[in-house]
Amino acid sequence: MKKLMMIAAFMVACVAANAQIYVGGGIGFNSHDPGKGDKTTTIAIAPEIGYTLDESTALGIAIGYGHSKAGDIKSDVFSVSPYFRYTFAKIGAVGIFADAGLDYTHTKVGDLKNNAWGLGVKPGLAIAVNDKLSFVTKVGFIGYQSSKDDIDGAETISDFGLSLDGADLEFAVYYSF
Repeated sequence: MKKLMMIAAFMVACVAANAQIYVGGGIGFNSHDPGKGDKTTTIAIAPEIGYTLDESTALGIAIGYGHSKAGDIKSDVFSVSPYFRYTFAKIGAVGIFADAGLDYTHTKVGDLKNNAWGLGVKPGLAIAVNDKLSFVTKVGFIGYQSSKDDIDGAETISDFGLSLDGADLEFAVYYSF
């Protein structure tokens, strides 16, 4: 039993010695004035924290919040997205990766509420400026998504597929410890 505990402690120490914590995320602000109609103002913040296990794998979580106002209508979005990242190619300072994760999003527009779940993969690129700073972008999604309005009699809307358009484009900056 002592040998087993020593082996387990040694394995944990080896993983911890190679591990690195990173923090970062993205922020956004947009003000849209169509000239006619209501002006729309949107703010968003998406902090992220992760734990690099080795050269090619990491675990992380992103938490997002967004608020928008168009005239008298306010909307709020809250999301939680834990993921497993696998970097399958590294060319100099550029890493090509895929995040496999589970997404939960709660949206409230006026009095209407919606809950959505997703399970899938987001491909991306990480560009290391130096040992501590990286620029990261993710584009697209392949997987399953389901959403349902929070009202009596609402039906669940489900999607499965691949999306590689600008609506699924994310940018972030990471700082590693």
